[in-house]
Amino acid sequence: MNHGHHHGGGCQDACCLKIEDLSVRFGSDPVLEHIDLHMHCGQIVALIGPNGAGKSTLIKAILGQREYEGKITFSPAGGGSEKLRIGYVPQSPAFDQGDPISVLDLYACCLSRRPAFLPVPKAFREKVLKSLANVHGEALIDKRIGDLSGGEVQRVLLALALEPMPHMLILDEPLSGVDVEGMELLMDMLDEIRKKFDLSILMTTHDFSMLERYCDRVVLLEHKILKKGAPLEVLSSDEFARAFHMGGGAV
Repeated sequence: MNHGHHHGGGCQDACCLKIEDLSVRFGSDPVLEHIDLHMHCGQIVALIGPNGAGKSTLIKAILGQREYEGKITFSPAGGGSEKLRIGYVPQSPAFDQGDPISVLDLYACCLSRRPAFLPVPKAFREKVLKSLANVHGEALIDKRIGDLSGGEVQRVLLALALEPMPHMLILDEPLSGVDVEGMELLMDMLDEIRKKFDLSILMTTHDFSMLERYCDRVVLLEHKILKKGAPLEVLSSDEFARAFHMGGGAV
C-alpha cells in the first residue's frame, strides 16, 4: 500500500528539485553519467544500487560537496528564489557504548556551539524538547547517546536535521543497524514528517522490504540511472535483478 501524495510531472506549483544531466568523474573515470531526476515536495524517494554505484557521490553533489557537470535547480512552492535548505542525516556514526554525552549535550554542541560540560539554559532545553517532539523523541532528551538503540540514534539525528526546517531531507542508509521494529518506527516517522512539513525525502538503503509500503519512487543507480519508477516496477525489473545479480530473494 502506498500512501504518498503525488504531484504532476511539472514543477510549476509544487516545490521541486531538478537534477539535469549530472555527471561526475574521478580523473577520467565516470562515477555518475547523465543523471536526470525530479523530486517533489511530500515525496519519499529511495536511491538503491550495488556498492560503489555512486549513491554517496550523488548525495555529495546535491549537498554541494562535490563538483559536477550538469544542473541542479530548486524551485520553491509558489515560485520565488529561496535557497534550497537540505537536512542531512549521515550514515549512523558509531557512538561508543557508555558514551557519557547525552542527547541534550549533543544538541548543545551541534546547535549552539556550547562546550558539552556547561550547564544548558532552561530555554534551550525547551527548544530541544520541541525539536525532539518532531520525531516523538522527547523521552530521549536526558539519555546517554551510548545507551540509545540504532533506531533512537537515527531519530535524534533526524530531529537535528530538521533544525532549521529544510525543504529536503537526505538520509544515508538510515535503516542500517536498525531492527525491524525500529525500521517501521523510523519509516512511519519519515512518512509523518513529509506529510506534516511537505518536504521531499531522498534516502539510500540496502533494505528493500520497506520500499513498497513507504516510498513513492525508487531510483536504481549504477553510475547511471538504470531504472526509476514505482517501487514494485523497479524491484520486479530485469535491471534490478541484473544490478544485484539475483536469482531471487533479497541481498
